[in-house]
Amino acid sequence: MRTLDIIALVLVVIGALNWGLIGFFRFDLIAALFGTMSTFTRVLYALVGLGGLYALSFFGKERTSRDTRDAGEVK
Repeated sequence: MRTLDIIALVLVVIGALNWGLIGFFRFDLIAALFGTMSTFTRVLYALVGLGGLYALSFFGKERTSRDTRDAGEVK
């Protein structure tokens, strides 16, 4: 896996866990740790969003690698 893929995946997991906490417990961990809409919090939210957008490309990569793998199989 490329480094950028790993960074994007970590950011997506952080965002998913934070949204889970917000949904279940009304607790925003990022805001609790770094302040409500501080500069760092906003930057972190933006990075999580960019990581999510980049992670959308994983769907195309999975399909492409599966198509390549299936093309080599004899049916």
